[in-house]
Amino acid sequence: MNPTAPNHSASGQVTFLGAGPGDPGLLTLRAVEALASADVLIADPQVLDVVRVHAREQVDTPLQASADEASIPADIPTLRDTANLVMAAARAGKRVVRAVTGDPGLDGNVAEEMLACASEGIVFEVVPGIAAAVGVPAYAGVPLRDAEGTDVRFVDARTADDRCWTELGTSDATAVVSTTLDAVAAAAGELVSAGRKPDTPMTVTVAGTTTRQRTWTATLGSVAQVLKAAKVLPSPDGGQPVIAVVGERSAAAQRDRLSWFESKPLFGWRVLVPRTKEQAASLSDQLVSYGAVPHEVPTIAVEPPRTPQQMERAVKGLVTGRYEWIAFTSVNAVKAVREKFEEYGLDARAFAGIKVAAVGEQTAKALVAFGVKPDLVPSGEQSAAGLLEDWPPYDPVFDPIDRVFLPRADIATETLVAGLIELGWEVDDVTAYRTVRASPPPAETREAIKGGGFDAVLFTSSSTVRNLVGIAGKPHNVTVIACIGPATAKTAEEHGLRVDVMSPEPSVHKLAEALADFGAARRDAALEAGDPVTRPSERRPGSRRRARS
Repeated sequence: MNPTAPNHSASGQVTFLGAGPGDPGLLTLRAVEALASADVLIADPQVLDVVRVHAREQVDTPLQASADEASIPADIPTLRDTANLVMAAARAGKRVVRAVTGDPGLDGNVAEEMLACASEGIVFEVVPGIAAAVGVPAYAGVPLRDAEGTDVRFVDARTADDRCWTELGTSDATAVVSTTLDAVAAAAGELVSAGRKPDTPMTVTVAGTTTRQRTWTATLGSVAQVLKAAKVLPSPDGGQPVIAVVGERSAAAQRDRLSWFESKPLFGWRVLVPRTKEQAASLSDQLVSYGAVPHEVPTIAVEPPRTPQQMERAVKGLVTGRYEWIAFTSVNAVKAVREKFEEYGLDARAFAGIKVAAVGEQTAKALVAFGVKPDLVPSGEQSAAGLLEDWPPYDPVFDPIDRVFLPRADIATETLVAGLIELGWEVDDVTAYRTVRASPPPAETREAIKGGGFDAVLFTSSSTVRNLVGIAGKPHNVTVIACIGPATAKTAEEHGLRVDVMSPEPSVHKLAEALADFGAARRDAALEAGDPVTRPSERRPGSRRRARS
């Protein structure tokens, strides 16, 4: 039976699904497939946001407990009642996905729910997930086994008895202990009392596989002091779960070389991306790959021109052979022309016989996605000036038509128009779209911007600087300011901002790379000086020094 196909039986079916320890990228392909077909989604609160994005918009998500059960009204079912929720939905003929943190068999404690399904003859399946005890050490840079084949033991400190501790204490196996932050020292004490040497290496990881992950290296005998010195304990957050690894595999010298996740150049940085919503996605994905947590704040909204007749005439002119060239200076210009084409029932074939120019890698990609390969992309600087450097002068012998169609924003500069006219071309300078200031972000975001809650902000144009300051206020002076080019940097400085990072070329992806290089250099400098690696937002106001762009 295909578990994702519609079920025509009297009762539904249940998929017990492992959502992994926290990183959304650890969901399996089978898990994503099951989520896409679910009628009802019942998930552990810790992974609800991880799995919900893969479910249909109309999926039913019954009210569930948050991590703080004390704050839950009595009439809202807690996770102790999920078996009832699962069974009720299955009896109603629904396709139910029961998503748990980690793996259903090792972390999920859903065996009783499975038995309930079996007792009533409800079809169910299990989609394994990355168990926390396996995934977290991997992200902490602690391999559990090596070529020597060391034995590995998994233990839950909350349910371990004396016999369990004795067996672990008398062996040299690598021990993976699931516990809580405020109980990890007690677990270490149990192992020492059972026979493990106090100098046995130990790592403790909280929020594993997420950008909040933090790992401490200690020994069984020193872990309490290490956590106290790090000001982690005592803490009201002491009840958060941790994975502790005990054994030579977790030795500090080894982990220094293998800590691939927490050593990402922008690990844990909250980066503000003030762009249009449509343009932010690919940049945010790139920032995530560097370990950052992007926060998209639209500062510019794109709207159609107030008088569309000029754009309509120009698009018709493309079809009737009015133009020799069309020049696109932004993704939004490509989008505007494509939408007008679709409105008239046209496609990329209408560009036949017309030369196409594009400024910037993303603009060129947008054209290729439309089915158009640009004839001219600047060989140097990706800007209007760079395009003019490569643009051929009008030659009446070789150019049967002397006119260029330039679809652009209402606030675009005149550099390209003036340059083309100097080269002998006639230019139809057409407003293809308007850029207007977006609505202010939520109060919480505005406070984070002004109060130093963000580690960096990426400015991709002068208008994003003006608009962000206008709708949200000026970023705090501890926030790293990264600008896409000299003009944007000048605008930022005019608004009292100190520019830390400058993109080597006007590309949003090169800008993200430049910020990552800045983060890596900052991290290396801290390690070389023997200082702890901190994020800019963790620095004291006034301690920020000017960085080279």
